[in-house]
Amino acid sequence: MHRRSVLAAAALATAAALGACAALNTVTADVATYGDWPTGRQPGRYAFERLPSQQAHAARQAELEAAAARALEAAGFTAAPDAAQADVIVQIGARISRTEISPWDDPMWWRWGAGYWRSPFWRPSYRAGYYANLSTGWYTRYERNVALLLRDRASGAPLYEAHAQTDGNSGGDNALLAAMFEAAMKDFPATGAINPRQVSVQRMP
Repeated sequence: MHRRSVLAAAALATAAALGACAALNTVTADVATYGDWPTGRQPGRYAFERLPSQQAHAARQAELEAAAARALEAAGFTAAPDAAQADVIVQIGARISRTEISPWDDPMWWRWGAGYWRSPFWRPSYRAGYYANLSTGWYTRYERNVALLLRDRASGAPLYEAHAQTDGNSGGDNALLAAMFEAAMKDFPATGAINPRQVSVQRMP
């Protein structure tokens, strides 16, 4: 009897650990999508296009393109050998903003107003972190944004635009940005009835 209890407890502990790992690897982003992807049009082949400023930072842009490629392939696209053979031209961007905030900057800080964070979603984890730092008087917040614009190569017409945003206490890494690109493209080709909306994906190593 004791052995069965031990085994049952071990199984529960394993399940709880797996659940915790899944939660830690889940990325939830605020996603907004726009456009009118032609009905019946298949994703087809894509090629990235770099703006002059992105060409000046080619190594970093290559990392972002690798992060976005997984999202495009998950949506059904395949990489073209070159832009001339692509059906769709893709422009991408990523931005990480770091802000040092004092809880005393806003006299209504204790009410946790949505406008204070500029986010339509309330996140308890950030609230806990915010109060945990009241002893120092400052809180460091990172806002991470990624965006994709898909244009028809032949006409140059914009077909689909997707944005994803997350917040946290660190700048994140390429794996996080890859998950954000995936969240941004998860509903493709639909634009969604709600903008922005929350989309969750599993972060890959």
